[in-house]
Amino acid sequence: MRQHHSRFATAAVLAAAALSSSIFVAVPAYSTAASGFTATQIAKGVYGEMDLNADKDARWDLKLKTKADSDVYVTRNAIAVGGQSGWHTHPGPSLITVTVGEITVYEADLCTPIHYRAGDGSIDLGSGHVHLIRNESSAAAETVVVQIIPKDATRRIDAPVPNNCNF
Repeated sequence: MRQHHSRFATAAVLAAAALSSSIFVAVPAYSTAASGFTATQIAKGVYGEMDLNADKDARWDLKLKTKADSDVYVTRNAIAVGGQSGWHTHPGPSLITVTVGEITVYEADLCTPIHYRAGDGSIDLGSGHVHLIRNESSAAAETVVVQIIPKDATRRIDAPVPNNCNF
């Protein structure tokens, strides 16, 4: 009788493994990889709690407030012709400055191209705001990004291809 239970248990384990394997194979990929996109960290600073309110001439106002420590990164991105960042978000905002060439940014909710050229800046809000950066031009492109995120947070969170984007 004991041998019968052992065979039954072995068969049950093998059946469960086979079932889970076939379920695993059927699950689609949940993230998109970058290609032709190289990020190089230039600097990182750790800042304590911030409560900034700068108003120099009543025409310009800057407010920045954090409740805890932050990591501030400066990163250079090189994007080859046809290269792209993959769909992703960040846990905080990024200030993106195009320094060479031209990039196209796609927001996951609209999937409408927004073009930026050298000297232009773009703000990525992060915090679940999914986007993709592509180089659709015929020349290499580069950006410099200043990113503010919670201390020790993961800088990049990969995301799946949105249903409304066909590339």
